[in-house]
Amino acid sequence: MASAVQKSALLLCGDYMEAYETIVPLYVLQSFGVSVHCVSPNRNAGDRCVMSAHDFLGLELYTELVVDQLTLNANFDDVTPENYDVIIIPGGRFTELLSADEKCVDLVARFAESKKLIFTSCHSQVMLMAAGILAGGVKCTAFESIKPLIELSGGEWWQQPGIQSMFEITDCVKDGNFMSTVGWPTLGHGIKLLLESLGGKVCSLEKKQASVLFLIGDYVEDYGINVPFRALQALGCKVDAVTPNKKKGEVCATAVYDLEDGRQIPAEKRGHNFFVTASWDDICVDDYDCVVVPGGRSPELLVMNEKAVALVKSFAEKDKVFAAIGQGKLLLAATGVLKGKRCASGEGMKVMVKVAGGEAVMEKGCVTDGKVVTAASATDLPAFLFDLSTALGLTVMF
Repeated sequence: MASAVQKSALLLCGDYMEAYETIVPLYVLQSFGVSVHCVSPNRNAGDRCVMSAHDFLGLELYTELVVDQLTLNANFDDVTPENYDVIIIPGGRFTELLSADEKCVDLVARFAESKKLIFTSCHSQVMLMAAGILAGGVKCTAFESIKPLIELSGGEWWQQPGIQSMFEITDCVKDGNFMSTVGWPTLGHGIKLLLESLGGKVCSLEKKQASVLFLIGDYVEDYGINVPFRALQALGCKVDAVTPNKKKGEVCATAVYDLEDGRQIPAEKRGHNFFVTASWDDICVDDYDCVVVPGGRSPELLVMNEKAVALVKSFAEKDKVFAAIGQGKLLLAATGVLKGKRCASGEGMKVMVKVAGGEAVMEKGCVTDGKVVTAASATDLPAFLFDLSTALGLTVMF
């Protein structure tokens, strides 16, 4: 997705930042050619920050789950706001610490003074309060517990009308150069607004709305479903996620894979819940241009389900676009889609690709062969989004 203008973003990080609100903007912007520097005070490039998942697990308040770590790629002390178009501050408890850090507060204030874009999510609006940015009635939204602080700081609280629960919220708000979202449920619209604010324009070669179906199940890989799902929403695609034995509105548990020090393979940790957006019996293959199978352990469930296998075969008969991440290739292997195809693969999927009649490509994180797009793992999502968007006839130009 070559663009005439190079855009750059600064991602302000810290321990226990919300993983979803960090990884989705990071990978989506990178896939569209935006340079993203991840920094944290008193840390340097190569250091890591712990990330957490916040979700409602049957209690009155959300639960915090420690998931994995993000490696920083730039030094905080080298940051100059003039070199960036936007600063992105995810939610999470780290903002409480950073809001008392003079260097961080000053950095946010300098972005505001320079009329640069500032994107906040969930709880990170506290950084706007600390920098005195909300005074004068700046319109702002956040997780509802932040409402009194926004109003006490001189801001104007905004809430999407007609909402019964936070999971119905899809919108976010922009006031001048300040963008705020309630949290990860609104990131599809939030990323769309961010791309537009950066001057991004979505171009479609097909001159029609692309439609994409995600096949998932319990323990689908967290980033493997959430990043492409929200990215395609931001591009204006119709996107649905289904699973054979659950109805619209029910949830699938997700998993995050964290390669801990000294381990041969990543540890599996519980991630966010993902809401199924359509019921299985309502799905018609003709309504979609592409089927995507994310990784995690859910492909093991799907490959044992006759309805899931039959649906993928129906997509193959109609010459649709196929995409799979990591273990998602298992379902494509079982339905003959990988036969004769070059596929991006890690060591763990090498044998599976071979016995399915495909060619495992180890040196590339993402490979497109005809109408089959594959990624080796969730860390290859920026390249995967680039290739998948291209296969759907979509580009983003700045």
